[in-house]
Amino acid sequence: MLQPLRKIFKSADYPNLMVGLDMADDAAVYKLNDEQAIVTTTDFFPPVVDDPYDFGAIAAANALSDIYAMGAEPLFAINLVAFPDNLASDILREVLRGGAEMVAQAGAVVVGGHSVNDKEPKYGLAVTGIIHPDKVKKKGGARPGDILLLTKPLGVGVITTALKQQKASEAHVATAVASMKQLNKQAAIAAAIANANGMTDITGFGLLGHAHEMADQAGLDFRFSLAKLPFLPGAFEYGEMGIFPGGKGNNNVFFAPHITFGEGVSLLMQDMLWTPETSGGLLVAVPPENVAVYQANCETAVVVGEVAAGNGRIWVDK
Repeated sequence: MLQPLRKIFKSADYPNLMVGLDMADDAAVYKLNDEQAIVTTTDFFPPVVDDPYDFGAIAAANALSDIYAMGAEPLFAINLVAFPDNLASDILREVLRGGAEMVAQAGAVVVGGHSVNDKEPKYGLAVTGIIHPDKVKKKGGARPGDILLLTKPLGVGVITTALKQQKASEAHVATAVASMKQLNKQAAIAAAIANANGMTDITGFGLLGHAHEMADQAGLDFRFSLAKLPFLPGAFEYGEMGIFPGGKGNNNVFFAPHITFGEGVSLLMQDMLWTPETSGGLLVAVPPENVAVYQANCETAVVVGEVAAGNGRIWVDK
């Protein structure tokens, strides 16, 4: 789909464009001068939870996450809204309030937006941030020997799907909502302090899809230890019931050629790892000597694997 755009916007014609269409990353980066680069991204989607305020907060946290995944600081955001004319305006006000308070928590500001009438509500942000050009954290920056850390547990996808099917417990939903509303701000700060080599956020492609993007761009292999991967309470319960979002199958088809599961990795666990996440954590490649520094500055981070020589393959061992 992007091939025609690459022919129109040739990277050689834009020497200050540090990250654009040539290589998929979490946000675009444009160098302004030797000290400053602009980072910009956008993301929006339909409701994943019932509460309008929580939906707005989650969508905003998810959009802000792409700025943090580049190691940048968000400056301002613009609302993107699609909303049916047969729903009460109070619902939209709560969605926007949730998004606004999350942007404020990030230290940024909402400066406007655009709305359209649509059959299904959708909400998100276009976010602009700033970073020193030398401090951009690209997906492909991992190096052999790096340790892989994950800053949030997995399992949001199955829990929110169970919620849509009215099979999720309130406690499990509350924990998942809290995880989705957690900004990746501290995880990005920790990456700067620990001199992380590369990172991305875990969202629609699931852990394996986003890990492959990192590994492929670095030209290296990622090896995950199944026993170390964190999951939210209730996630396996719904997985065992076969409650998965449709995106799981799409991820499986697209990324399966690049993934090797070790002996003893169950089909259930494989399905859990294909499952899309919403507003997930950062997957960070950190030099081994700096792992303790990273975890000291991001208490939610856990070691989940390592980087090795290879050609973009993902290995999952029991």
